[in-house]
Amino acid sequence: MMDKSIKELHELLINNKVSSDDLVKEALAKSHTLQEKCNAFVTILDDAKGVSVNDNLLSGIPYGIKDNYSTKGILTTGSSNTLKDYVPFFTATAVKNLEKCGAVPVNKTALDEFGMGGTGTTCHTGNVLNPWNPKRMCGGSSAGSACAVSAGVYPYALGSDTGDSIRKPAAYCGIVGYKPTYGMISRYGLFPFASSLDHCGVLTRSVEDAAIVVDAMKGKDKKDLTSFDSSNIYLLNSLDGKVKGKKLFYIKEIVDFANYPNIDDTLKKHLDNYFKTLDNLKSLGVTIDSVSIDKTLLQAIPSVYVCLSCAEATSNMSNLTGIIFGPRGKGDNVMEMIKDHRTKGFSPLIKRRFVIGSYILQKENQEKYFVNAQRVRRLIVDKMKELFKEYDGLILPVGTGPAPYIDGSVDHVNNSDTSILEEHLQIGNFGGFPSITIPNGFINNLPVGINITGNCYDDVNILNIAYALEGTMNYKGQIAKEGTNE
Repeated sequence: MMDKSIKELHELLINNKVSSDDLVKEALAKSHTLQEKCNAFVTILDDAKGVSVNDNLLSGIPYGIKDNYSTKGILTTGSSNTLKDYVPFFTATAVKNLEKCGAVPVNKTALDEFGMGGTGTTCHTGNVLNPWNPKRMCGGSSAGSACAVSAGVYPYALGSDTGDSIRKPAAYCGIVGYKPTYGMISRYGLFPFASSLDHCGVLTRSVEDAAIVVDAMKGKDKKDLTSFDSSNIYLLNSLDGKVKGKKLFYIKEIVDFANYPNIDDTLKKHLDNYFKTLDNLKSLGVTIDSVSIDKTLLQAIPSVYVCLSCAEATSNMSNLTGIIFGPRGKGDNVMEMIKDHRTKGFSPLIKRRFVIGSYILQKENQEKYFVNAQRVRRLIVDKMKELFKEYDGLILPVGTGPAPYIDGSVDHVNNSDTSILEEHLQIGNFGGFPSITIPNGFINNLPVGINITGNCYDDVNILNIAYALEGTMNYKGQIAKEGTNE
């Protein structure tokens, strides 16, 4: 049952063809099976029970919660040893909004520690493995959520996205990942990583399901002053697939074959897939133009992201001392105890990011690094907003191809310029833009994705274009098929 869409499950529930308890039991059983294969969860809620079903589409249907969303009375670790025993006393607003709909959480999904990673290999519970091939990574940080949705545990799971943490795992796992406009979903109760970049969002197996879930999660929240009133935005009801006359652009410097003189077969197939998909959109009456952007500005994207995200993370997580909560460190005084707690509790990746962030925030370095990164961020955002005056959205491939091997094996030659192709999704976080990834076929039997990003508050338009494009392909609702690739 759990391989079905939200509407299909709702129809079965209201017609008494299946009960909410049946769905919960199936989701729990699949959770345990997947946990053995892929290590996707921090906590499986075995005491979860079905609920009375009402007219809400999400009522009675199981789902997963990324383990950086606070859940009252339920272990919430952020996949970090520093919070391995932490049980919050409150629930995140986004989760509460789903509770009001009658949605049933059945597990807390694993993530890169505190969302600070793109691999799914820095979780305190171990690596999350890709259900299409356990030798491959899911991407991160929303690795467990992407893995579970792709494997058919339930139709959707919550994610968070600070650089590409919903949208790239979606591509690697052959599903949909949607990050709405900044502030559409309250961040209250989401562990903060980089507050100016953090977005709540969802992973699903169709654009329609993504619209259903975000319709339920969104809304202004007095506990998050960056949230806005989106009551006049109707994502699901606006999906009609009518896109004739829409205009999209792609960035020539990112997808032009001429920029990859040492292109290998994998990247060539990925770009070929991408351009064939553009032809699909053109057949629907969409105009797609090539736009050139200063390559120096594009190459600055990863560095800007590192500077800003590490600086904000260092500030946000200064409360993780082991004194207020978490396992207390050893030492003869408070400073020694904090040092012991943070040294032993954090993974090498997190410690490296905190060191970078602390260096950037030192008084003598702020102008050179932090303030300059903010200036370049503004240049990038202003350029995008200028283009969004003429175009409905930006459409680009996700990454350089399928999910990489977990052991670090090189799948294809990494040209020095591929960093832009790998990191361009961060543009969506710089500007708070709505951005959605959908499946775009396969390379060597492994899924790849395509992404559409638009202007702030234009979520309806972006989702509808993705919905129309999804309808030209055969990847909607697909479930991972393990063992199809070595």
